[in-house]
Amino acid sequence: MAARKTGAIGDALLLMEHPPVLTLGRNSGRGNVLASDGELAQRGVELYDTNRGGDVTYHGPGQLVGYPIFDLRGDLPGKKGPHLGPVDFVRLLEEVLIRACGEFGVMAQRVAKRTGVWTVAGGSVLEKKIAAIGVHVSQGVTSHGFALNVTTDLRDFQWIVPCGISDREVTSLELEADRVPSMEEAGNAVAKSFGRVFGRQVVACASVEELVGSEAG
Repeated sequence: MAARKTGAIGDALLLMEHPPVLTLGRNSGRGNVLASDGELAQRGVELYDTNRGGDVTYHGPGQLVGYPIFDLRGDLPGKKGPHLGPVDFVRLLEEVLIRACGEFGVMAQRVAKRTGVWTVAGGSVLEKKIAAIGVHVSQGVTSHGFALNVTTDLRDFQWIVPCGISDREVTSLELEADRVPSMEEAGNAVAKSFGRVFGRQVVACASVEELVGSEAG
């Protein structure tokens, strides 16, 4: 984020997996963490307070976590003033993930007043959350981002009330797609969708150091 603020790099998208961890957003309450501190410690799960928006969420193996480091004052789609608004940025992230899910035949959508990406409800089946989003903006530059469940062990979400929403379930590409995608395939689909939605050429780098070095060159 600091490198983007100083102009050392351009807009960047970091994609990774995390070990099991819970993060609390600015709007979260400890009451939405159902597991005790002892239970979390026994399982080796750490709990972090963050400055992103949203409530409590889970990150872990099989989940693609993305951190877009974007300058909202740049040339971005939908920008109407000197910078793109944070809410408009979140809507673009949702569009990226909706398109990425579509690459695997999974129909996804937005749900009014509920940030994130959800499967399309059918018949009496309620929509399920497949991706969570929470961002922070400082000096016009974004941090934090999204978490897309690919092959995530959804039982781990039982430790929390995901995003503070108790009347909907979570799901994954593994459960919804006809064929289980690999993490690499999911990452490629998200990167491709980012390029199309944000009008950027997406070039893969193995590390942040490589990215900074390529920009300097």
